[in-house]
Amino acid sequence: MNEFEPNDAPLYAELLRYAARKEASFHVPGHKDGRFYRNSEGGLPKGLADIWEIDATEIEGTDDLHDPEGVIREAQEKAAAFFGAEESFLLVGGSTVGNLALILTVCREPGDVLIVQRNVHKSVLNGLMLAGAQAVFVAPDHDPVSGLAVLPGDAALETALARYPQARGVLLTRPNYYGMGRSIRETAATCHRHGVPLLVDEAHGAHYGLHPELPASALAEGADGVVQSTHKMLAALTMGAMLHVQGGRIDRELLRRRLAMVQSSSPSYPIMASLDLARSEMQRRGTSAFAGALDAAAHVRRELERLPRFGTVRPEMPDGALEGGEAAPRPAAGPASAARERAGEPRGDEPRVYAEQDPLKIVVCDNRQLLSGYALQRKLADAGCIAEMSDERRTVLAFGPGSDADDAGRLIAALRELQRELDAEAEAEAEAEEAQAAEGGQRPAEAAGLPDAGPEPYRPGAEVAGAPAVSEPVAFDLRPEGASAAVRLENSAGRIAAEMIVPYPPGIPLVYAGERITEAAAAHLLRLREAGARFQGAADASLATVRVRSDVQGQRDIEGKASADGAQNKRGR
Repeated sequence: MNEFEPNDAPLYAELLRYAARKEASFHVPGHKDGRFYRNSEGGLPKGLADIWEIDATEIEGTDDLHDPEGVIREAQEKAAAFFGAEESFLLVGGSTVGNLALILTVCREPGDVLIVQRNVHKSVLNGLMLAGAQAVFVAPDHDPVSGLAVLPGDAALETALARYPQARGVLLTRPNYYGMGRSIRETAATCHRHGVPLLVDEAHGAHYGLHPELPASALAEGADGVVQSTHKMLAALTMGAMLHVQGGRIDRELLRRRLAMVQSSSPSYPIMASLDLARSEMQRRGTSAFAGALDAAAHVRRELERLPRFGTVRPEMPDGALEGGEAAPRPAAGPASAARERAGEPRGDEPRVYAEQDPLKIVVCDNRQLLSGYALQRKLADAGCIAEMSDERRTVLAFGPGSDADDAGRLIAALRELQRELDAEAEAEAEAEEAQAAEGGQRPAEAAGLPDAGPEPYRPGAEVAGAPAVSEPVAFDLRPEGASAAVRLENSAGRIAAEMIVPYPPGIPLVYAGERITEAAAAHLLRLREAGARFQGAADASLATVRVRSDVQGQRDIEGKASADGAQNKRGR
């Protein structure tokens, strides 16, 4: 492999020149190229030595993120050309600031309507609040096997656009945290027929379109504005992201002003340099950048098939069987189907409930449903394998350009050992039950009339339980929610939430402030709490209690508005 040529990454190269000049600094930052931290021998603290030396600011040669004319502008132009955009912007606050800027650009006036996939990241909701916008939520379709939400169907989005012609745009998330998705080419065409832009939160898909085994990027499928977390599935420093735009449906000048609002006026040069470098290295290496990661992930999938205790989330075949299942009829494998099989997709061109699975995301579960995803994540961590996230049922394993065969080997060894441990426990339990039965006793669970221990089977759509396919407009603003009180989660059903409740990861709200907490939603939150999930947004992070509206007028206002909106909607139809 040829050595990296820094001149292909203009911003990174300029920072190397800056560090090499060893100039006397009479500007910020105050650590003065790290000199504050140097010890008596001239050494810098381990882990940050090189970072200090390129942590520059806006001086001659380093350009200005908010008015780029030199190396930052060149870095953004190279990024646009590589990722297939007309214009790209470096982001130093993660995909969060990209989502905020897009929403503030499209929703110019308070009360503007944006059609939004219901299961979105909390940054989208914060953008709606900052814009004072109204969201029409569209419920996503669900994979019937795993119960996981993917994307709303095109028919539901068409209904929403027809019902609310004043909408300023449509915002979707693709892929989800589990690497699941579908083509959005028709979705983009639907939006454009209605004269509105399609905005896509592609935080987990920055690598899409960069290898034949990966799904096409949202830009390639026609999206107008796309936010990508370059740090997640590519190779930038954490918080490094990009915003890509194309076409004339997004006001570029207004977008620049909005980015200047939500991004720091002192952006991190190491983060920006890492974005420039990540793009340059991906471009230089081409498809070989993903060879090691794809091989490692494919190897793990093959080995998992030999471990019957564990299953994975995969697209469903037309007859209802999963890819890899013996009942699934398949054509003979050929060169074209080999790549799809490595990605965990069915062979052939049959339609699936969800057609795209990121081959670099492996979602593992206990086939016996006795081990929660949280517990599986903890056990893997004990073996030195740190997973991306988990939920009630599943653990998500994320591979990236830096993954290799050694990583795969450690993971497989950990899963094999865990299966041996679980099998031994099951055998010991079975022997104890047989002995107890021989003595005429009952199993403890049977004696108590209780089901077997373990997580309750996942219900499809639980994260959006009770939500309509297309909601009425929901107003967002920054005003306080009004008087509230804490109630036990067990007693919250039927009350109006005064806070947003967000299991994190994945950072998708289950309950919005101002929404009625349904019995299904309360039950789902209880299961998550007992399984060990972590929550953001709630005043009580343990979720022993939740905040609900305590003012009677607030309850009546929300109930009255729902009734009036329903009557108006009937008149409108």
